[in-house]
Amino acid sequence: MFGYIWQYVYTSFLRYWLKWFIRQATGTCELQRICSGYKPGATRTTKAEYSLRSSKNKVLRGALEPSKANLEQCVDQIMKEKNVKPQKDPQFKESLHICLLQITGNSSLYISVEDLRKEVFSSENQEHEAMLLKLWDLLMPAVKLESRITKQWGDIGFQGDDPKTDFRGMGMLGLKNLVFFSENYTEEARQVLSHANHPKLGYSYAIVGINLTEMAYSLLKSGELKPHFYNTVPGTPELQHFHQLYCYLAYEFDKFWVAEEPESIMEFNQYREKFHNIVKTHLQDPDVNLTLTVCSKN
Repeated sequence: MFGYIWQYVYTSFLRYWLKWFIRQATGTCELQRICSGYKPGATRTTKAEYSLRSSKNKVLRGALEPSKANLEQCVDQIMKEKNVKPQKDPQFKESLHICLLQITGNSSLYISVEDLRKEVFSSENQEHEAMLLKLWDLLMPAVKLESRITKQWGDIGFQGDDPKTDFRGMGMLGLKNLVFFSENYTEEARQVLSHANHPKLGYSYAIVGINLTEMAYSLLKSGELKPHFYNTVPGTPELQHFHQLYCYLAYEFDKFWVAEEPESIMEFNQYREKFHNIVKTHLQDPDVNLTLTVCSKN
């Protein structure tokens, strides 16, 4: 109870006067001190985001809107509001602009991911069909697919004869993640598939991949992925960065699963949650970087 009271008193009264006092003493606003006091990355951008969000100034709060098209103009408005002189702090404008690109870009990325998740796989869509067949060719180059609907799909972990039924829930997001991993990290994807087909430690490669897509989506939705993107993308994060994160999860989960040696696939949910907690622990590190470290084709 005391903690909540203190937080209320601090945010409502003390923080404002503390900021005012420090400004008088240093001649710099809070955003200037953040941009000059921290290296580019999660700590700087997170603190800048908090400063903007907790401000009583509409111009500063408005800078967080994901639909803000002209961020450079927005930075100029903030500098005017806070009376920041470019000649006295020449690095501030660029630093704040990068922070805003990351903050608003994270919101835009969620919208793009959500749209892809809602896109339903359609057999009448030639692009969808081509992507599905490409997944087979990347993972099983030496095996010819007998037909579009066949039990062979079970070899890469789909549950039925027609994989489209397995994309429900994650839509085209699940398929695009699987293809991105297979296309950009082909050797690693085939290695993971070989582990998935192990007679004792095996699991459904495609279904687990779609499940890991849901994990990545939930972490993005909750905002827990912000530190990772703030550290790894010096600007606006895009779909490819989300796909890259999936590659990390797919590869690391396979290593985790093999090392844990579960007795059966029936224990999947238990180990999934354990892996999920490991990832969330990593994300609490301000220097977190969930990037697959093997060399990609791109």
